[in-house]
Amino acid sequence: MLLARPPQCCSLRIALTRRLFFSSLPPFLLSSSAINPTSSLSFSASASSMTTSTPTPPVAKKVPHRMELFGDVRVDNYYWLRDDSRTDPEVLSHLKAENEYTSLVMSDVKPLVGEIYAEMRGRIKEDDISAPVRKGSFYYYERTLTGKEYSQYCRRFVPTDAPPSVEDVMPTGPDAPEEHVILDKNVKAEGHDYYSIGAFEVSPNNKMVAYAEDTKGDEIYLVHVIDAESGKLVEQPLKGITSNVEWANDEHIVYVTMDEILRPDKVWLHKLGTEQSTDTCLYHEKDEMFSVDVTKSASKRYLFVGSESKNTRFVFYLDVSKLENGLLPLTPRVYGIDTTADHRGDHFFITRRSEQCYNSELVICPVDNVSDFTLLLPHRESVKIQNFHIFKNHIALCEREHGLPEITVYSLPPIGEPIRSLENGRRIEFVDPVYDVGLEESEYNSRILRFSYSSMKTPLTVYDYDMETGASAKKKIQAVLGGFDASNYVTERQWAVALDGTRIPISILYRKNQVKLDGSNPLLLYGYGSYEVCIEADFRRDRLTLVDRGFIYAIAHIRGGGEMGRKWYENGKLTSKKNTFTDFITCAEYLLEKKYGSPKKLCIDGRSAGGLLISAVVNMRPDLFNAAILGVPFVDVVTTMLDPTIPLTTSEWEEWGDPRKEEFYYYMKSYSPVDNVKAKDYPHILVTAGLNDPRVMYSEPAKYVAKLREMKTNNNLLLFKCELGAGHFSKSGRFERLQEDAFIYAFVLKALDLIPKASL
Repeated sequence: MLLARPPQCCSLRIALTRRLFFSSLPPFLLSSSAINPTSSLSFSASASSMTTSTPTPPVAKKVPHRMELFGDVRVDNYYWLRDDSRTDPEVLSHLKAENEYTSLVMSDVKPLVGEIYAEMRGRIKEDDISAPVRKGSFYYYERTLTGKEYSQYCRRFVPTDAPPSVEDVMPTGPDAPEEHVILDKNVKAEGHDYYSIGAFEVSPNNKMVAYAEDTKGDEIYLVHVIDAESGKLVEQPLKGITSNVEWANDEHIVYVTMDEILRPDKVWLHKLGTEQSTDTCLYHEKDEMFSVDVTKSASKRYLFVGSESKNTRFVFYLDVSKLENGLLPLTPRVYGIDTTADHRGDHFFITRRSEQCYNSELVICPVDNVSDFTLLLPHRESVKIQNFHIFKNHIALCEREHGLPEITVYSLPPIGEPIRSLENGRRIEFVDPVYDVGLEESEYNSRILRFSYSSMKTPLTVYDYDMETGASAKKKIQAVLGGFDASNYVTERQWAVALDGTRIPISILYRKNQVKLDGSNPLLLYGYGSYEVCIEADFRRDRLTLVDRGFIYAIAHIRGGGEMGRKWYENGKLTSKKNTFTDFITCAEYLLEKKYGSPKKLCIDGRSAGGLLISAVVNMRPDLFNAAILGVPFVDVVTTMLDPTIPLTTSEWEEWGDPRKEEFYYYMKSYSPVDNVKAKDYPHILVTAGLNDPRVMYSEPAKYVAKLREMKTNNNLLLFKCELGAGHFSKSGRFERLQEDAFIYAFVLKALDLIPKASL
């Protein structure tokens, strides 16, 4: 997708995984936050910040639904809350009642929500542009405008034939080539409660654009093809598409569609000007545990079609100059072998992961003999290959070592000469103890590598790096208004030790003049720990809302994620999943022991599969935490994974296990949050959901809240907020998202009894 990067560093690919946690917005548009450093930092220590006359919460009716397997009976009294059509009046009435209750309970902090929202918005440079990407004869970029929710896709002509250099600057001003707005999302979003563009792809000749549009949040897209100059439609939209779209050439598009359970299963070739019904199916993946995707080579000569499960990935290739030849096999379908590919000259470059080479090796094979592999970079036990970019004369690898991403650049011999190994690589050095770095879109024929860098105290910065000389130049620094000064903040890496001796990294951020490390500061601990996703120690302006109020913000890089390599992931999935939860508890206990906080001032946060984490640890150790945020949480593990009609269940049996097998059934049941709610005291809890969410059905958090209301034995807050016009990623507008962030942070302050006196 043009001008966007995955929110986790160096991600090789992003499949449609049910329980992803992140937004699809480009980094410079991500929700941001702010705080006025001169505002009052004093807190109310009295109970007056809590609602003294709490409204009566909604009580969901009980309709017993009996489920039996392996002689074990489970009764779900709230199964009726699942309505796949999302139109049942009784279900919608209950969700609205929950929203109204949440609004009433939070009414006493409504001024604080507005205050935080103003602070957040005050940190944003509303009229801004992304770092321009040079593609052929044009610079492409996104522009945001003051007061507008969405961005514009723009371009300017490159007024020179000189090759790209680190000194390149897109000309602006009255004498510069005129800016052309290709697409204004603000115009397209009119009349829609939700609006998202999942792909924006420019044709090879720069004359057309294909973009994928979602107006519900259900991630089922319309793909429009427009003339890049006039904006007029070239043909009727393609319907029922994923956001995975690529140009094969100036006349053909390749796209992916889904089956009835939203599994990407077919790859299609479409010729412009023809009916979608006549498109050619290039590949149909019939195995319900596999999903397909399509990518384009850096050289633009090939398209790669991959089919993957959680353990296996194999690849086909399509010569865009010989479409009539169809897909040809590149890597074989072998269980446990995971491959990705790119192309340069007369070779394909392939990363290959296996049981023996679990952190991946890099190999090449001739285009005319794809079974003849040469090893370029062997497997290393402590270094994981995560991504790579191919250039005409170089290759840039993004790798992970000791839990941190690294970029290493290697020179390649001229095309046509043999390539025997990668040697004498140049590693780009970074200074912060914890940080995030990622490869960005770069031109294949150039010597310029673009990458982005940030840390928990360093705003996102885009660099151009000359791979010949090692020279670099900043191309864009994320604006943070309101007097932000990185020198006021401290970032640290700490290590907690699990019961089995595993060292677990923790990334920490705090403001140096407000933290005593004596246990008196409030602490927010974030976690995820699934799908081999790396939660990076990157910069998020929203964190300043709490950090500038004296909070310590920490990220637990627990097993189940990918921060420490493939084994880190494998030791936190299937029947090792509980390591994810116990690692998080260990991190919390370590931080409390080291006086980063106290149980009375500890809030925990997780989203999607991270919501499963938070709800699981709340069941296990409710005494350890004072408040918890569960964003679109996956909480009904057994029931969902037993139902292959629910979107994406089948493709995730290799992640969580298949509970149709007794071993997995009982293991899942032992931690599944809904199945383990007990009659005991629980922390203050805020749960969110999206009615149109295709990844975690809204009914899971709705059932969890209903059961928790029935069972919990104390009067702590339990709030449920369901967005009725959005999906997994909540509201789509950048300021709308700030409103939700402000609401969540106000809940945190209320739950921890830390409402500023001025806001009472």
